[in-house]
Amino acid sequence: MSDGPDSLVLRFMRQVDAKLDRVIDDLADIKVRVTNVEENLVALNRRVDRTDLRIERIERRLDLTESTA
Repeated sequence: MSDGPDSLVLRFMRQVDAKLDRVIDDLADIKVRVTNVEENLVALNRRVDRTDLRIERIERRLDLTESTA
């Protein structure tokens, strides 16, 4: 190969390709992590909902709820 413009362009393109591969790998990792965060958020929301229901039940049993009449 010559050291002409073609080899400079090829070298530059290989660098760009390597960087793009790293970006793709990082993006795949971010997707996995975001999915985990979403799943944990759903689980947390379920727990909060169950806690709300339990508190409402306790308040009803202790007659601590306001009457809506």
